[in-house]
Amino acid sequence: MATTTRTAAVPPTAVPAAAVPAAAVNKPKRRWGATAFGVAVLAVMLFPLYWMVNTALQPEAGLLEVDPFPSSLDLSGFSSAVTEQGTNLLTSLAVALGAVAICLAISAPAAYGLAQFRLPGTKAIVFGTLITQMVPGIVIANALYSAYVDLGLVNSYFGLMLADASLGIPFAIVLMRSFMVAIPREVIEAAQVDGSGRVRTFVQVVLPMSRNSLITAGLFSFLYAWSDFMFALTLNTTDDVKPITLGIYQYIGAHVGDWGSVMAASVLSAVPAAILLVLAQKYIAAGITGGSVK
Repeated sequence: MATTTRTAAVPPTAVPAAAVPAAAVNKPKRRWGATAFGVAVLAVMLFPLYWMVNTALQPEAGLLEVDPFPSSLDLSGFSSAVTEQGTNLLTSLAVALGAVAICLAISAPAAYGLAQFRLPGTKAIVFGTLITQMVPGIVIANALYSAYVDLGLVNSYFGLMLADASLGIPFAIVLMRSFMVAIPREVIEAAQVDGSGRVRTFVQVVLPMSRNSLITAGLFSFLYAWSDFMFALTLNTTDDVKPITLGIYQYIGAHVGDWGSVMAASVLSAVPAAILLVLAQKYIAAGITGGSVK
């Protein structure tokens, strides 16, 4: 007679506390510690911005009489800043956008040539481009002033656009070249086999694949032009072309007792750059090959 053997189900035993790795226990604590440290660093970095906004909302208070927290919102400082600095904000916006267009129009073809064409002395050219970033701005401004006087570009929008574009062109060339080097040559050769010339291949194939680098280079070029003060002060002798940086500089001297309006003008000058950074941040770290995948 056959006998059947039944095995009793063994209940799962709890893992002893000593068997749990110590790193797993301390991991949440480390995360909280890193988060707290990050929040503290962020608070320190954003405190000047908060104090600028806080002072702008208390236009009647002196610089040493500003409350840490405004009891009421007074927007008279902003209305005064818009009235007196609104034209300068529009001037800065026009000059910065023009500088971005000039920068990308020059740096994109240059980066493509250095990346895809086997040109002699490519490394020396790239190294020289990096060296130009080390030249002090005052040296370039003084040299440009003499040339601008001869060319009639002093006190002109186009002249200031060209000068501000020169700030971003070296960085844009180096940045976009590093992106375009990674473009597979098979993609370019396939476009040429289909009948596309070099210009058409560059416009319809290379530029879409380099969209993220174009946006990044354009963003930094905009920030360079938007925050420029040296060229604005050196290449303009009248108030015909006065960016917001030069306007705030002169505004402080005329309204040294009205720090609320001065801070309000500073807040307004920071808004366009902040909006642009928020809108373009997702493109900065994106991969280059995303534009070629369908």
